[in-house]
Amino acid sequence: MGSLNAFLHPVQTEKQEVIVSKRFVEDGKVQPFIIKPVTQAENKKLVSKYTEKDKKGNQNFNTGKYNTALVVAAVVEPDLTNAQLQKAYGVIGAESLIDNMLYAGEFLNLLEAVQKLSGLDTDEAELIDDAKNS
Repeated sequence: MGSLNAFLHPVQTEKQEVIVSKRFVEDGKVQPFIIKPVTQAENKKLVSKYTEKDKKGNQNFNTGKYNTALVVAAVVEPDLTNAQLQKAYGVIGAESLIDNMLYAGEFLNLLEAVQKLSGLDTDEAELIDDAKNS
């Protein structure tokens, strides 16, 4: 068994700037979204929140609402809870804001960046291979 040092002091994943769209421009410069990784604890709450049981006991997972909530959990800037920003788009709530603020393709680009930063794009087999090769 190796040292616990690696687990006590993991490499921290930095926040990341993501250019989602060329539509958000200030002083001639495209403004990025700033995202942070979503922890498993945060993800677990989201999965639980968007998993529902029907009358027969079958579980249904609302992927669309989950994806929106995942993006909202990761976005640091712009502040999606900002009342002025929500008012500008005529919505209340961060989820409604992100849905109205972005075009479909822009949202998918942002979702993909959040998933990648949070490690949700990695195949389990790939992780095992990487561990074997290190």
